[in-house]
Amino acid sequence: MTRTELLAHGIADDAVDSAQLVHSELVGDSVRACGEHVPFVVEVYVTSYGIAVNVHDPDPGALPRPRATVLDSADAESGRRPGLVELPAPGWHVRGSAIGKQVRCRVFAEPGWG
Repeated sequence: MTRTELLAHGIADDAVDSAQLVHSELVGDSVRACGEHVPFVVEVYVTSYGIAVNVHDPDPGALPRPRATVLDSADAESGRRPGLVELPAPGWHVRGSAIGKQVRCRVFAEPGWG
C-alpha cells in the first residue's frame, strides 16, 4: 500500500524504495518490542520536503538505539536497524504520543516528485 500510494503521488522510485525500507524496519522494530498481537499505527504521507514515515506503538520504554554493529558485518542481522533507518532518513527521532511512543522519520524526495 505504501508503494502504490507514493507512486500515485508521483514520488520517484528511489524515494519510494527508501520509504518502504524505513517503513518496514520501523514496523519490524515495533513488532519485536511489543509483540505480534499489539496494535500500532503507521503514518506515511507526502509533505513539501518529501515523505514522512511515523510509527506509533504502546511501549514508550522500548526505544530504538544505535548499536556499534557495522551494517555489512555477519552479526548485522540483529543490530543494524537504527543504522538502516539513518541512511535514507537521517535525523529520525522518538517522542511520546497518546499511544505510547512515536518514531518519526523523514525521507527526502526531490521537489517535483520525480
